[in-house]
Amino acid sequence: MSTVVPEAAGHLLTGSPAVQSRTTGRSRRADLQSELVALPMHEDATVRELPLPGLALGEVLAALDARYDPALAEDWDAVGLVCGDPAEPVRSVMFAVDPTAAVVDEAIEAGVDLLVTHHPLLLTPVHGVPADDPKGRLVHRLIRAGVALFVAHTNADRAPDHGVNDALAAVLGLDEVRPLESLAAPETDTLVVFVPVGVSDQLVDALSAAGAGVIGDYTRCVWQTTGTGTFIPGVGTHPAIGRHGQVERVPEIRLEMVVPRARRAEVLGALLDLHPYDEPGYAFFENSATASRAGLGRVGDLARPVTLREFAERVATTLPGTPGGVRIAGDLERIVRTVAVCGGSGASMLGAATAAGADVFVTSDLKHHAVSEATEVAGPAFCDVAHFASEFPWLSCAADLLHRDLGARVHVQVSARPTDPWTWRVGGPGATGTESKRLHSAEHSAD
Repeated sequence: MSTVVPEAAGHLLTGSPAVQSRTTGRSRRADLQSELVALPMHEDATVRELPLPGLALGEVLAALDARYDPALAEDWDAVGLVCGDPAEPVRSVMFAVDPTAAVVDEAIEAGVDLLVTHHPLLLTPVHGVPADDPKGRLVHRLIRAGVALFVAHTNADRAPDHGVNDALAAVLGLDEVRPLESLAAPETDTLVVFVPVGVSDQLVDALSAAGAGVIGDYTRCVWQTTGTGTFIPGVGTHPAIGRHGQVERVPEIRLEMVVPRARRAEVLGALLDLHPYDEPGYAFFENSATASRAGLGRVGDLARPVTLREFAERVATTLPGTPGGVRIAGDLERIVRTVAVCGGSGASMLGAATAAGADVFVTSDLKHHAVSEATEVAGPAFCDVAHFASEFPWLSCAADLLHRDLGARVHVQVSARPTDPWTWRVGGPGATGTESKRLHSAEHSAD
């Protein structure tokens, strides 16, 4: 797999001290950190020259949906396929934060078949996409070039283990990571069924195909114990084993599988279709509600406490450089152990970060009054980074994950075009020149 990253994001490589420092610890965190790898692609190579067999677009989208469940998206969000034919072949995929004109140019020039962006192109409802409209023009260009567009937005923010917030936590070296705001886990049952020894494997296959036996990233999970089943076939029954009026003793296996409550009917149907008994013994037990690994934001701990100054420098050198840099609010000598993060605009998570005991909150788009009021009380310090920079680590993570899921059949890469809309900064510490003085003068004379 080849992955291309913006030059300013070179510190995202696994050679970064922030990533190297967490090569031990929890397996999920280590796995995610190992995915954040950037490898150069030959500049003169286009994707279509690669001898890859490819897959149907629908198959690629199914893999993306499996990792970034659209059901996790906010009600107001616009995720999923924007344009493209699910039956068309896909040999190459590009990941980007924003579907800007520059990124669309890059995707077309690279010859990719699918562009996956974090931010939606059409977030607000539209009644058409005419070619003389800026966004409509991009849709027309993509369709004419044969490039599909797919969006994973708040579903990628909330996704467990490999989402936007997990990627940000990983590159900053956090361990013991958990959501700041957990979603309730889907309701589940435990199915218990007794089946003759000879057909247990077939039944497990059928139940798994219907949706049973999924625990996290593992499928076909089942607990089996052996025993002896006894019964007396009654009048009017049609026993697969035994005779009417006689006690039968049959070697049986007790199977236990977790079942999503929403799939109970499908799983029961599969059980009744395949089970050899006309009256199989089974039961569904409702499991207690639990918090899931999905949710907004993340909070975790550093391996070694550092000062806010040191941590801010880590943030600045790990994330892509932007004109706005990293804005800090708080005592620079404050000790930082627990870190909360929220990729994108995270002001709504300030209360959760405070409740989690975070020493510092890393997010974007913070407003004056919220930060001013928070610093007046015993809350966290703040590292306010560019919106684009906070979500950029996810691109490499998602690209590597798709490569792992689909193998060598599809080529993946990350956009090399930074899409932070800010292009220049004047004034502030370290700024010089007449522009700086003019800006400061305007600020002090404003109401």
